[in-house]
Amino acid sequence: VFNLLDTPGHEDFSEDTYRTLTAVDAAIMVLDAAKGIESQTRKLFEVCRLRDIPIVTFVNKMDREVKEPLDLIDEIERALGIPVVPFTWPVGMGKRFGGVYDIRSDSMRVFRAGDDRVREAPEMIQGIDNPECLSRFGEAFVQARNEIELLKGASQQFDREAFLAGRQTPLLFGSAINNFGVREVLDALVDLAPPPGHRSAIQREVEPAEDAFSGVVFKVQANMDPAYRDRIAFLRICSGRFERGMKLKVCRSGKDIRTANAMSFLSQRRDLLEEAFPGDIIGIPNHGLLQLGDTLTEGEELQFTGLPFFAPELFQTVEVADPIRTKQLRKGLLQLGEEGAIQVFRPSVGGALLLGAVGTLQFEVVAHRLEHEYGVKPRLIQSKYRIARWVTSDSPDELKRFMQANIHRVAVDVVEAPVFLASHPSELDVAKERWKEIRFHAMREHAGLVFQDGIFD
Repeated sequence: VFNLLDTPGHEDFSEDTYRTLTAVDAAIMVLDAAKGIESQTRKLFEVCRLRDIPIVTFVNKMDREVKEPLDLIDEIERALGIPVVPFTWPVGMGKRFGGVYDIRSDSMRVFRAGDDRVREAPEMIQGIDNPECLSRFGEAFVQARNEIELLKGASQQFDREAFLAGRQTPLLFGSAINNFGVREVLDALVDLAPPPGHRSAIQREVEPAEDAFSGVVFKVQANMDPAYRDRIAFLRICSGRFERGMKLKVCRSGKDIRTANAMSFLSQRRDLLEEAFPGDIIGIPNHGLLQLGDTLTEGEELQFTGLPFFAPELFQTVEVADPIRTKQLRKGLLQLGEEGAIQVFRPSVGGALLLGAVGTLQFEVVAHRLEHEYGVKPRLIQSKYRIARWVTSDSPDELKRFMQANIHRVAVDVVEAPVFLASHPSELDVAKERWKEIRFHAMREHAGLVFQDGIFD
């Protein structure tokens, strides 16, 4: 069983993508054959590299006029620093695209334009020296054959251990819109992708084969079904066996949660889930009890690590055009903040809520969702702040003094974690110089900073 986690490709939603990557065992890197390595691809690749996530690379849109395949290999290896091992190779491109040659099986799968559904077994031609390939595809096949011979001498041999360690990537070509080349990608995943691995918690390493259940919430989505105003917490199972109705403990709060309505998702379809196993993704209806990064167990105190929240770079204050709708505004922002769609800060001295984002598109999406999902038309105003840093200290008293002395620059986020706000880098530098016992964080992990009784543990 494969659980597919798809994420936004737009860089303004990179934080959501980073968090989703904490729940995966392998990744498919999809490249546009005309554009090559894009900036967002580079960022996501670095996150995969930090976590040693195995990557299968799929070069898409070969039915268009694109870069030469050898140039793409060179770009991948130079830009990302990872050796490439071609599993398939394109025969032509654009209008001359004839299909892909499977190097491992020594056979060619023929491309038929517009055949975007699998109705029958694909047409295959066996053998690189088969005269049928030359007669049907001419010069495009001659070029592909020469390139394959070159690659056999110049490329690395596939090393499964290197792949599993994220130090080598299989490369496949195709046209996803035509459902062509996708079969080979899935076959590669079946053959190569690792089983669920161990997960790091603050207390210990958790192995998937353990009997006791554990899981971590890596995504919360509000209003998946607008008719019911629901919120779904998506849980990656890390160990044990899940059974519908089992009672689980939320380690952050110590509260118990029932799971009678746990679901699995496939596109728009929802199914009640009877059982699930490590590596599976399940959805639990949630009315504010579960937050991003929460660990669920059968009773053991665990906190899985690695779920990042990055300091926003753009800020806007938010007010409501109709004061009567203030309650709905705060409810909407609380829920959107809990799911990570945007970061919401409440100033210590009161006043309008402050929204923080990585990119401007996040503000537009949140404004649209507030209006259409919560019936609130927000008024967004540019803020004077440009920098936010979470603050901690080994001394609770020192942290309290810092917050009191900077009360007009301190806010709290949705988990009540205090944040220092600055309009210019020099203000942050001055605060660091004056308050030696205060630590300023550009990133917080849900597991690393737990706010209790006004201090951080």
